[in-house]
Order: sequence, then C-alpha cells, then structure tokens
Amino acid sequence: MSSALFLPLALLLDRLLGEPRRWHPLVGFGRLTRAVERLGYPSSPAAEPKWRMRMRGALSVSLLLLPLTLAAWLLARLPLLDVIAPIALLYLAIGAKSLALHAEVVRQALDDGNLALARERVGWIVSRDTSELDEAGVARAAIESVLENGCDAVFAALFWFLLLGAPGVVLYRLSNTLDAVWGYRNARYLHFGWAAARLDDVLNYIPARLTAFTYLLLGHAANGWRCWRTQAPTWYSPNAGPVMAAGAGALGVSLGGGARYHGQWKERPPLGCGPAPAHQDIGRAVRLVSRGAWLWAGLSILWAVLIGVMHA
Repeated sequence: MSSALFLPLALLLDRLLGEPRRWHPLVGFGRLTRAVERLGYPSSPAAEPKWRMRMRGALSVSLLLLPLTLAAWLLARLPLLDVIAPIALLYLAIGAKSLALHAEVVRQALDDGNLALARERVGWIVSRDTSELDEAGVARAAIESVLENGCDAVFAALFWFLLLGAPGVVLYRLSNTLDAVWGYRNARYLHFGWAAARLDDVLNYIPARLTAFTYLLLGHAANGWRCWRTQAPTWYSPNAGPVMAAGAGALGVSLGGGARYHGQWKERPPLGCGPAPAHQDIGRAVRLVSRGAWLWAGLSILWAVLIGVMHA
C-alpha cells in the first residue's frame, strides 16, 4: 500500500524538478558499467566460445545489478529512510519531464520552420541518422521515441515499483540502462550483451502491454487495438511492437517505415494508421504519456484506499 501512495509523490517530484542536472546516479552507473565491462570482456573475444561470452556477460550483469538492488532493499527498510528512499529512488528512475522537454524542443523547432535544429535535437533522443529527414520524418522519429520511452522511462518503472517497491524499480531501471549499453546485436555485444538484452525483454514484457493498453484507454481505442493486433507481431521487438503500434493507432498517425541507422538503411514495418505525423502530433504524444502516468497515479491512490478500507 505504501508503494501505491509513494508513486504520485515521485511523479510530482519529477514534474516539478525534472532530472537532476548534476550527479545523476545513472551517470555514475554508466561509468561503473564501463569499468565492469573492462574487467569482464576478454582481450581476445574471437577465441572465446559463444557460451563463455554469454557467461561473462551474465556474470557482469549480476555483479552490477545484485549489490545495488540489495542496497535499495536495505535503504527502504531503514528507519526514517523507509519513506524518503523509495520516493527518491522512483523519482530518479522515471524521466517523464525530461522526455517531454526533449520532445518539446523538436516540436518548437518544427513549428518555427527550423528543420536543421529539429534534425539536430531529434538526434539526441533517437539512434537513427537524422541529417536527411524531412519534417514528417523528424516528427515520426520524435513520436516513436516518446511512445517507446513512455514505457521504458515511465510506465515500466511505475509497474516494478508498485510490484516490488524500491528494489524492484532499481532492478528494472538499471537493467534497462544495461540493455541500452550492451544490448546491441553487433560483433562486440551479440553474445556478451545477451543476458542484459534478455533480462530487459523479460522485465518489460508485462509493462509494455500495460503501456499499450494505457494508450488505448486515452486515445482512439478501436484504431489502437486494431494496430496492436495486426502490426505488433511484425515489429522486430516483442515489447516495442505493442507499445508503438497501439500508440500510433491511438494517435491516428502513421509511424514506422524505413530508416537509416549508422549509415545502413533498415526496412521497418508500418505502424499505426492515418496521415503522416506533423509537428503538433509530437505534443499529442507527450500528452498521451503524461495523462497515462497520472492515470496510473490516480489508480494507485484508489488501490491504496481500497486496501486501507479492507484492512480497517
């Protein structure tokens, strides 16, 4: 019940303060990740069999996640910190305001007719090449990022906090960060990053579908459900597919399609329905995520009240 009551407070902190500008724990975790990688990655990877590379990656993931998850569990059990620590850890794990601010800069640049700035700023939040995108391409990239990160940076963190409290949200957020660093299917990380990628897939499986359902509730439900049902199975990610297909359908815009990543053209299935997105649709996507987060906050308060009444 306490987690359900802490959740709205952490969302409010994020709304008021945004991400810390300095000394963010995830920045420190990134440095720690690089140090562990130097220890765990072999000097001659070509000589390592696949199973041993995967074992090295799994041990590295465990070395990073288990002590910090245990530390979160201990902090949340200490007197005086049993309230402060869970709220602070959830606040540090979610990034709703940061996501909205990054998207707003892109939207404003397009609104001002500054395509060059819009391309530059959308490149901060997506991994595709943005230098040749037209206005619709920039808007498409921004909306896809907002919808997908709505799950990764908001709803999945809320889910694991509600389920397991402070250690749950720390375990999820750090594993998601590891996936962003090691989860690439390239020569270096295909096997070493296997454990990080699979763990993130498992932890995101239920939250991704709850996120998609949230988008349906707050948008065009029939379109969103049809797109989720027919388009999500064609997407290359089992978790991003439902989130982005349902979100695109709920917004009534067409997303997906081919994009260039690191100089290589990648064909992607279409997502959503309706016209190509425009700059104002970026704001609509941000509001969809924001309304969803506060819907979860309201439901968590309602749940806490019901539990309190049942135990009164």
